[in-house]
Amino acid sequence: MRILILNGPNLNWIGKREISIYGTLSFDELLKSLQKRFSEHQIVSFQSNCEGMLIDRLQQADSEEDAVIFNPGAYAHTSIALADAVRSLSIPTVEVHISDIYKREPFRHHSFTAEACIKNFVGFGMEGYAMAIDFLVKKNQSDLNL
Repeated sequence: MRILILNGPNLNWIGKREISIYGTLSFDELLKSLQKRFSEHQIVSFQSNCEGMLIDRLQQADSEEDAVIFNPGAYAHTSIALADAVRSLSIPTVEVHISDIYKREPFRHHSFTAEACIKNFVGFGMEGYAMAIDFLVKKNQSDLNL
């Protein structure tokens, strides 16, 4: 299975920013760990601080990947365009948030993009990405057994 991890704004600073919320592990370190842990699958990643580039990569993923794990960052709370892009995909998309958005500022409590995803993992720290991969792999295996 080929899975894209798509990260939105400021997630390139994971391990450096707001360590009390996001921890010290960089995303590159996490990605290497996930690739090793799920070595039978191809896990690729893309990060952008620009909404349009995220939309472009989602559209590209529809023909290149089997699934998407999407952490839209703050765009989750503001972007109808990203939610529409996710809804347009023919492949499953799971949303991940490292922090518990429901225990943060009130403006973070609603995610437009989550409504377009088949599953959400919120507040599990970096382990949320592994949980999302595991979910997608099991879903794929289940779908193949139908």
